[in-house]
Amino acid sequence: MSAAAHPLKVLLVDDEPLARQRLRTLLADPGPCATEVVAEAGDAEAAWQALAAQPVDLVLLDIHMPGLDGLQLAQRLRGLPQPPALVFVTAHGEYALAAFDVQAIDYLTKPVRLARLHEALGRVQQWLQSRAPAAPAEVPTLVVNERGRVIRVPASEVLYLKAELKYVTLRTAERSYLLDDSLNDLAQRLGPEFVRVHRNALVARHAVRALAERVADGEEGWAVHIAAVDEWVAVSRRQLSAVREALAQA
Repeated sequence: MSAAAHPLKVLLVDDEPLARQRLRTLLADPGPCATEVVAEAGDAEAAWQALAAQPVDLVLLDIHMPGLDGLQLAQRLRGLPQPPALVFVTAHGEYALAAFDVQAIDYLTKPVRLARLHEALGRVQQWLQSRAPAAPAEVPTLVVNERGRVIRVPASEVLYLKAELKYVTLRTAERSYLLDDSLNDLAQRLGPEFVRVHRNALVARHAVRALAERVADGEEGWAVHIAAVDEWVAVSRRQLSAVREALAQA
């Protein structure tokens, strides 16, 4: 659950009503992120039931309570498919190491200072954002204008790009296209999945079958084999070591 999408939903767990009220008052200050106290509980069992009714982003949790203590409740919470962030709020400083053993984000001692609570909320927000699924990477697309038609070619279909005269030839497994873009601009847009093999050529890492010495036009040199179209693209001596390194990492 992303902390940026909504205020942090908070469950307060403390057997002292006055302690819970103090936390509510502190949380009313906006601080680094908005919060919303959605439930309170005076013991571990009530907290467990509250979580079953409504998942939360953060549990502010006391340690000494009747029945299961806060550390035991934290152990149970770790077994949830997506456990909430835990911050302990207690009058006892000696349990800090045990608290971090159950993956608490922070450990606050009473009476809690507003600045210290804000610091803990900032850490909670960072933790929630770090475990949120990353947005799928956008696949680059090259746009070709051909006889009045606009054709979009996904970068994943491109085998190589070669600068020739005033144009750049874009080669896919099916056919070739002509682009007006410069090879340098294309290299920047396409990123590390394409390797510069020559001042006039880029090849897709996935398209290369082999790097080998060849004789072409009576001259010996290096080239990469593009298996999908059974073509060889020349590799300059200046780029040879970089191409070897790039292909070894592919």
